[in-house]
Amino acid sequence: MDYDDRFKYLVGGYYGIKSMDDYSSKLYILKDIENYIREYCKSSEVSVDFKEIAEKIVEETTLREKLQDSLILLNDIKGPIELVIMIKQKIKEIKYNEDHRR
Repeated sequence: MDYDDRFKYLVGGYYGIKSMDDYSSKLYILKDIENYIREYCKSSEVSVDFKEIAEKIVEETTLREKLQDSLILLNDIKGPIELVIMIKQKIKEIKYNEDHRR
């Protein structure tokens, strides 16, 4: 995975978790993720416009993709299993709705 890909799943995962309104402790995990992303950007040896990439991700990535990214991110930071389960359920619901619209 190259540098941009990793940043993309970090930001996508952040916004995927942010969409989980049913999870009462999401503010705590979002703060941890923000710090994780900041540290990742600081440790970069590559000159990249992170803000531009983040804006593009927010606009162009579907909710389903963001939620899938959040599963990767939660695995990296050893996030709470109950949130992982909730995200998997939400992905299933989105997939079900997509399949029944066709």
